[in-house]
Amino acid sequence: MAYLLLAGAILAEVLGTISLKLSEGFSRPLPSVLVVVGYLAAFTALASVLKQGMPVGVAYAIWAGAGVALVALIGAAFLGESITAVQIGGVALIIGGVLALELGGAH
Repeated sequence: MAYLLLAGAILAEVLGTISLKLSEGFSRPLPSVLVVVGYLAAFTALASVLKQGMPVGVAYAIWAGAGVALVALIGAAFLGESITAVQIGGVALIIGGVLALELGGAH
């Protein structure tokens, strides 16, 4: 159940971050509301994950790393943002670091 909640926290954070871009400095009402809703849902779900006993370092690494990777890919695919080979390598390193934290903590 913790991983399902963590996936929801990641998706909510991505929604909030993409909406932050679309809000144009909080000048557009709907995206501005989605920023608040997205981040509120993300932190609520992340708090629930931590309450269930997942280590904070692992939960935060997965949440942040997956969020960064998804936002970068969505930005490149749908928002017209460029993504270079170096940036793709950086995302791969983030994912590798998250996997190392997760696998290193398993006993």
